[in-house]
Amino acid sequence: MAHRRVIVWRHGRTAWNVAGRVQGQSDIPLDEVGQAQAKEAAGYLAALAPSRIVSSDLKRAASTAAALGEVAGLPVELDRRFREMDFGAREGLTWPQAWDRMPEAMQAWVDGDETKVPGSETHRQAGDRFADALRDTLDSLGRGQTLVVVAHGAVIRTGVSSFLDLPESSWRTLGGMANCNWSVLEESRYRDWSEWRLAEWNTGSLPEPVLSDDEET
Repeated sequence: MAHRRVIVWRHGRTAWNVAGRVQGQSDIPLDEVGQAQAKEAAGYLAALAPSRIVSSDLKRAASTAAALGEVAGLPVELDRRFREMDFGAREGLTWPQAWDRMPEAMQAWVDGDETKVPGSETHRQAGDRFADALRDTLDSLGRGQTLVVVAHGAVIRTGVSSFLDLPESSWRTLGGMANCNWSVLEESRYRDWSEWRLAEWNTGSLPEPVLSDDEET
């Protein structure tokens, strides 16, 4: 395959995922199920012959990435720009707890003003951070190579949207990412320009070639 490809992989399950607590940039490790998920998914992703693995430096992502690195025989590079969105004062709280403690800030959040939760990033800030890191990483990815980026649910959704230059009003049309599922970005090259496309979203199976009259040959 002559075109570049990016696999954006969400970390495995944690105890806070099960409890419904917002993790954000809190450094929560994988639980036993999450470790097993990472090991199983690593076997699939290694079959795609990744050339490089770059991960958020938070434990749950770095441990997930390490499972693939072991199978693929690749080092894991850490980049804090792929960290989850910073949810500030919401971190560690469930949705009901956040509403109980800061109802005005949460109502503002729901209404579209993300600046009222103390210490939090906006979706735009997190998405642009991720997208900038991805562009920097792609600068050294050769044609035909596959990059795996290991990150987190919210920042993957916002980051992929920002990278693809989707209007922010449409970002929520992409659903959430399940633990240890991944999405696929593929580069399409033409004579003198190229573009990136979202080829797979929130999948747990190997990407399949698209056989369609809509695809260039």
